[in-house]
Amino acid sequence: KLTLGQLQMSSNGRFSSFLRESLLHAKPVLTETGKLGIIRLDYDYPPSPGDVDHPESFPYQVVYRVVPGLTFEMCQSGKMTPEVEVEFKKALVFLVNNKVDCITGDCGFMMYFQQLARRSVDVPVFMSALTQLPSLVSASCYRDQIGIFTANSNTLDPMRDVIKKECSIQVTDDKFIIIGCQDVPGFEAVERGEKVDVDMVAPGIIELAKKAMARHKNMKYILLECTELPPYASQLRMETGLPVYDAITACDFFMSGFQESGQFGISRWRSIPGERMSYKFGDNLDNQ
Repeated sequence: KLTLGQLQMSSNGRFSSFLRESLLHAKPVLTETGKLGIIRLDYDYPPSPGDVDHPESFPYQVVYRVVPGLTFEMCQSGKMTPEVEVEFKKALVFLVNNKVDCITGDCGFMMYFQQLARRSVDVPVFMSALTQLPSLVSASCYRDQIGIFTANSNTLDPMRDVIKKECSIQVTDDKFIIIGCQDVPGFEAVERGEKVDVDMVAPGIIELAKKAMARHKNMKYILLECTELPPYASQLRMETGLPVYDAITACDFFMSGFQESGQFGISRWRSIPGERMSYKFGDNLDNQ
């Protein structure tokens, strides 16, 4: 718990190390109703809190389902083999049968499969944080620019056509700034499938954002495309003063449509959240 004195220090702009650590590392609590379904790559790695593959990143229940054969490289290419497409559809049906409210994916490049997923099930589907782009464009002034942070700028750039198709917006250089994190010290662990040292990587992410703001004076929004970038979102908000959107804010937005308001209207029409579901890589697969 934070004392009144500590809160007063924060309001004066003097973040004590205790308060800062408390804010950055406070454990999420299961407080909201609803159930989110997440399609996972066939790729096991130790996720950090804030990553969509970490169940404690959410205040509601999460159900995961791996798609056998769906690799990171396949996602980057935007093309599935026929066998993997069958597994992908089976995973979607599994999540729906488990009564999830919405479905997302654990890789931003799953935007390539947004249409396939949407046509396969009858619940809201948002396979990438990029699905938030139309709202940001609508909310922003025509002069404002949106910085899109990605694990690797070279592999995101070819997605311009699919973003145009799925989001009905043209990804032009005068509106969007694609910012790759591939050269941030420590972030190479993402590509290697290793645990990311968040404390080591954070300063490089912040420096990258500040340099982008210095080069692009009209950058007023940040969107984190990579699902392993949300652990830095709060610090980016604090250090840059810009609004930051990511895979977690996308999930929270769509899930809010299924939750009680909490402030007004009827309440307790959905069951109270129970124990957080445990999960380890490979759970929820059948024996075939």
